[in-house]
Amino acid sequence: MLFSLIGIGVFTYGVIFTLLSLLSDCDLQLLFYEKFGKSPRRLKGKVVFITGASSGIGEHIAYALAKCGVRLVLAARRNEELQRVKRNCIDSSKGLLEDRDVLVIQMDVTDTASHRKHFQHAVLHFGRVDILVNNAGRSQRAMWATTEMSVDRQLFDLNVFGVVSLTRVALEHFDKVGCGHVAVVSSLAGILPVPYSGTYTASKHAIHKYNGSVQPSDKRMTAERCGYLSAVALANKTSESWIAVFPLISFTYIAVYFPIVFNIALRLLGPETLFKLRDSKDLDEMTEYGSISRSTTVGFQ
Repeated sequence: MLFSLIGIGVFTYGVIFTLLSLLSDCDLQLLFYEKFGKSPRRLKGKVVFITGASSGIGEHIAYALAKCGVRLVLAARRNEELQRVKRNCIDSSKGLLEDRDVLVIQMDVTDTASHRKHFQHAVLHFGRVDILVNNAGRSQRAMWATTEMSVDRQLFDLNVFGVVSLTRVALEHFDKVGCGHVAVVSSLAGILPVPYSGTYTASKHAIHKYNGSVQPSDKRMTAERCGYLSAVALANKTSESWIAVFPLISFTYIAVYFPIVFNIALRLLGPETLFKLRDSKDLDEMTEYGSISRSTTVGFQ
């Protein structure tokens, strides 16, 4: 009788788990936190430094946090776009933020020599930084054999070394104040192999181990939804969260927990099928292939 009940329980759990993973646009831990966990409103008053904040996921993480009264450091290369995002953040905060509460820093993440200066600028302005969101990055589509080494270096400088450098600067500050939180917006390409994007996939695998225009017809998650889920992940300090459109969350679960089954399925489907799932005309990090948020918390907040 006991073993029958255990078997029924395991079967029921498996069915519910499968159905939820098929229907959800994020992993089940993040789905639970979205419904029952801490709201991003718990971050009100915190100072969050976001790279790549001039567009895409970074822009919409900023909006999601601004609505909760989070003070922001918006960093990217394009000053005009950053100023636009700043105005929108202040407007969307509904009076919770003033001009001084959103700091714009024009910076190139690949210029690692400037990281300490820019981060200290934010610390001097607000008195502290509580959370660093490493969001800046870019994608790639090319045959591996014909990709020039200059492209390899550019992608690793941005997707890997820029993240590592700025995080080390932030950790020095967090160590001094006794607390802090680092998050990295990566890609499911860091878990699943992506055809015709060898360097991009390698850079995402590396950062995991280290620690065109959007059309209405494109099959992709909106940056607004991804930004909000990222804010939920920050509020709940998840160690890792998966965010993607159907059916990539299911593919990811299979690839991680049933790799033999996934490899067989991949051979049957062929690389072209997986490529179509993630193909996009946009070279930003905001691709329909999905994103992954990895977090590290230092001390206690």
